[in-house]
Amino acid sequence: MTLWDRLADGLFQQSRSMPPPWGPAVRTIRYPVALMRDWLAGEINLRAMSLAYTTLLSLVPLMVFVLSIVKGLGARDDLQLIVQEFFRPVGPAAAQLTARVMQFVENMRGGIAGTIGLVLLGYTVITTLEKIEASFNFVWRVVRPRHLARRITEYLSVMIVGSLLMVTILGPLAGIAPLLGRFIPYAIVTAVFTFMYSFVPNTRVRLSAALVGAVCAGFVWALVGQAFTAFILYASHLTAVYTGFAVILTMLVWVYLSWLILLLGADLSFYVQYPQYLRYGQEPIELSGSARELAALSLMYTIGREHAAGRDYWTLNRLAAELDIPGTALAPVVSCLERAGLLTATEKEHFIPARELGDISLAAVLDAVRTQTPGRPFIHVLAAPPAVALLGAIDAATRERLAGSSLKDFIASA
Repeated sequence: MTLWDRLADGLFQQSRSMPPPWGPAVRTIRYPVALMRDWLAGEINLRAMSLAYTTLLSLVPLMVFVLSIVKGLGARDDLQLIVQEFFRPVGPAAAQLTARVMQFVENMRGGIAGTIGLVLLGYTVITTLEKIEASFNFVWRVVRPRHLARRITEYLSVMIVGSLLMVTILGPLAGIAPLLGRFIPYAIVTAVFTFMYSFVPNTRVRLSAALVGAVCAGFVWALVGQAFTAFILYASHLTAVYTGFAVILTMLVWVYLSWLILLLGADLSFYVQYPQYLRYGQEPIELSGSARELAALSLMYTIGREHAAGRDYWTLNRLAAELDIPGTALAPVVSCLERAGLLTATEKEHFIPARELGDISLAAVLDAVRTQTPGRPFIHVLAAPPAVALLGAIDAATRERLAGSSLKDFIASA
């Protein structure tokens, strides 16, 4: 065991039973250490860069979509206020960027005509939100994104409802802005972060976990914004070096930092809800052969029992929580059972038996995780004849023991 492994075990595992006064302090330190480890691993960093580029391409279409929804409700000035607050950390160029973006929005709104324009606009919105969901699902270790129908309906519903709420809420806030000063932008950022952490991942997120991540991310966003503004004002010579590109460069860096903070806040929300994953982070976790068989039997029993009672409740994430293992480790088992024709998913992404319970043999469940692969290529092993004979005898004994036993019998006997 390396030095880092010993330190990690002490920090993430042994600290769980450490008494006061050091126990609570060490358990609190686990979270920033885990976030720093995940950031240095690189994947979150790369996704923040990708989202920064996507944002620059889709910012205007997204705003056009919002303004098209709230057209006639007087939301233009409120939306301009949000854009200006977002660009404020880039310094004196914030007003110029805001004016340019709003002008692009007006130009695009005037240029959209007919069904084709609306379809392209909707496609841009959906694909952008899809990329955002993929990044949040990665942070939350979710391997199954929303189905296409759910994406379209839920994304459009959120955009419409969110736009109407923006008009309803931002109007009064704009009136009291002089009284609350600089507090309003941070409150709006925290509220937006909380909403995104709760809704975007394709899994159930507790409001308390989302709120903790949003408050911390909003606080860091405010501090980084002030530091970034001070740096831009101090490094004014960048304007002379990059001339007209300085505005684009600073905007790109700030958008990247915003996405990085947002994703790290989502990572914190995940760890608040699932502290047992602090030790492993984003490391791929795989089940052993015996654990795969045990998981397959357990989830088929659980799903079959509820289905027999007329309740279809279990999603992949709920199954993972029930078995207390990461969803990324359970997904290959579920995939093998689906490929074997033993499980199927409904439109609501609830898993149900693909056959009658009496037609699913326990031997078929074990065969599924032993012989099926979760969609990946596989090769045949040129095994030694004695090894083949030994495993054949073991399989024969297993089939004899399970002869005639179905999932229905398994549930009834329990």
